[in-house]
Amino acid sequence: MRRRLVQVLPPRLRDALSSRLKPLHPDQGIAARAFDRAFYLKANPDVAASDQDPLEHFLRFGWLEGRDPTAEFSVRAYLEAYPDVADSGVNPFVHYLTNGRPRIRAPQSPYGFRYEVIERLTPMENRLPNGPPPPAAADDILTSALAVSHGGLAGLHITFSHDDYTVHLGGLQTSVRREAERLAERGRDHLHLHPARPWQVVRAPGEAEPLGVVWNGRAVGLFDAATVARVLSRVCAADASGRSFAIHSLLGHEPDQTADILAAAGLSAGVFWLHDFASLCAGFHLLRNDVEDCSAPPADSAGCGICIYGPWRARHVDAHARLFERLRLTVAAPSHTTLDLWTARATFPVAGTVVVPHAGLTPKAPAPVAGSRPFRLAYAGLPTAHKGWPIFRALALKFENDPRYEFLHLGARGDATLPMTFQAVTSGMAEALTAAQPDAVLVWPLCRETFSFVAYEAVAAGAAVITGPDSGNVQAFVTETGHGRVLPSEDALVSAFTSGEILELSRAQRRPMLYDLRYSALSLDLPDA
Repeated sequence: MRRRLVQVLPPRLRDALSSRLKPLHPDQGIAARAFDRAFYLKANPDVAASDQDPLEHFLRFGWLEGRDPTAEFSVRAYLEAYPDVADSGVNPFVHYLTNGRPRIRAPQSPYGFRYEVIERLTPMENRLPNGPPPPAAADDILTSALAVSHGGLAGLHITFSHDDYTVHLGGLQTSVRREAERLAERGRDHLHLHPARPWQVVRAPGEAEPLGVVWNGRAVGLFDAATVARVLSRVCAADASGRSFAIHSLLGHEPDQTADILAAAGLSAGVFWLHDFASLCAGFHLLRNDVEDCSAPPADSAGCGICIYGPWRARHVDAHARLFERLRLTVAAPSHTTLDLWTARATFPVAGTVVVPHAGLTPKAPAPVAGSRPFRLAYAGLPTAHKGWPIFRALALKFENDPRYEFLHLGARGDATLPMTFQAVTSGMAEALTAAQPDAVLVWPLCRETFSFVAYEAVAAGAAVITGPDSGNVQAFVTETGHGRVLPSEDALVSAFTSGEILELSRAQRRPMLYDLRYSALSLDLPDA
């Protein structure tokens, strides 16, 4: 177990636990009283897929890996707050349940959360998969799967992304899922390909990795890229006029293998989506050292010279250049701000460009306005730094005792130590926001959002959006529609709460509307799709 100590824990805690770790006691009876099995399986799909008992996994391995037992309990925060518990090797959740449930908060760096992010940066080479790749299946298994088809593969649509959209959550996965749903409605076959393991970079020639195959929404197995190409060349008829493809992410893929697979299906013209900026840099959020927007400067700039992603940038640019040279790609962006930045920085040959927003708003009815209550500010989503969680957290702590405000977090994982209400939400965020009736949602990412479903979901629920100047399409959306406020800095955000200026965004003053969200079919909304 000591070898499985998680990287997310600070070295001091890892060392303490590793040197003083005691054998696990039979604590199942204690932990079972509060352990959230459904949350644990949802948050850890690898455990769900392994047939292990989730509680037993948490007690034996999970807490050492930094996995939380419930949405409200943070293993890391508890161990940082109580070093004696970390030194003892006792399971922190069991200690929490048997010692009066003490209220704790993770200590913060006096230099700010960005310093903490930089301090915990992991070298890129350490983020790549370790060990040999998993074994790949034989041709006949894939051939048999593809034989069960909606239309003999005449209308086949092939998609590529960095993971299995049927298992993982996120904006990109939601986009592929919606594309898959529309394909099914039209009776078209859908072949989705993703790397077997998580890759944060494109693969270079010679880096072996089988591809996970999802066929019409069902996982089939892992296959070598050559196997996928060989099988497609056998089962696809010569007429490819009804087929299409979309590359949603090249992370974990090798560009020549990708082009070879498409050639086997008779395809060379398709769509390349800008869900992020991985085609410009290995730091696909364009965050220098994960804390500052960089706007993709020239590769030989001083900024790239001090960035952890700088040495890996050429790999990404060269790989995407090979992809664009071999294929005729139309670049599709979910927003004008995204396409404008990309076209200003990229030098790849493109067949065309198009903007297709992921969603739109249709007025439905006046939003309900609560009676006298504090201004309710919400954060929607996972509590991650690049999405602005530390900024929301700091607001909640600073105005904890201010009767004018209350704070709400909706997401899959919360922190019970903070002065806010937590509501577990793993799907249906728009509906959850509508029910919660926040006055505003803080959407303050450190990175340029290419679209931001959360911003649209917030407005659909009658909430205003509060954001900063470097938030990409969030800033553009709020500026163009007037659904909220763009503030110039984090200091200005705090000042707006201190002075009470932010109260102008209350529902009582705005009298907002509720909206229906119209979701795009993505690639299928393009001409000739």
